[in-house]
Amino acid sequence: MDRRTTPAAAPGASRTALVRRARLINRTLAETYPDAHCELDFSTPLQLLVATILSAQSTDKRVNSITPALFARCPDAAAYAGADRAELEALIMPTGFFRAKTDTLIKLGDALVTRFDGEVPGTLKDLVTLPGVGRKTANVVLGNAFDVPGITVDTHFARLSRRFGWTTQTEPDRIELEVGALFPRKDWTQLCHNVIWHGRRRCHARNPACGACPVARLCPAYGEGEIDPVKAAKLVREPRG
Repeated sequence: MDRRTTPAAAPGASRTALVRRARLINRTLAETYPDAHCELDFSTPLQLLVATILSAQSTDKRVNSITPALFARCPDAAAYAGADRAELEALIMPTGFFRAKTDTLIKLGDALVTRFDGEVPGTLKDLVTLPGVGRKTANVVLGNAFDVPGITVDTHFARLSRRFGWTTQTEPDRIELEVGALFPRKDWTQLCHNVIWHGRRRCHARNPACGACPVARLCPAYGEGEIDPVKAAKLVREPRG
């Protein structure tokens, strides 16, 4: 089967056809983006947890620009719990919504100290009980800091999952459930990196670069964006984060 000429599965295609096409798309994306990874800089589970919280309504690049100073100032959970609010706000201000995020980080530090001996827990059940942590953030931390597979449904993943015909759902929890069922659990974390990288570089929310897409022949949404190869190539970009 030649992935360059295989047509996208028609509406009503069998479950087997859907699974095969989904996995072929993922393999193609993996070949296209062999370096796909979490683009937040971190060294510890706590650093990744904090960076992921800060990335809400911001970009990875902007978060990465301020976290070296933040991590130096707050090396552990106790430091966040006892941080000076004004100082913390100043450090994270470039990420936006800095007052709300400061409140979350202080409460997060306190919760980690009082309930988990200052350590970030390594289970979904425990992570989602922490201030500012939902399933998306928890799955980022589990997959990238603890090597526990998870589906991270951010805006890119949700958009592409629907364009690829993997789901029609709009709720993150339902997308996570339906898409996860198409792939082996061990592949979930890397799948998310592959899809998110593609969403940031080619499959944009507006005017996707369909004519420069490696999975164009497998995509039911082909044609939503620019199909001329030359014009589409100009739409391919490195993300801001």
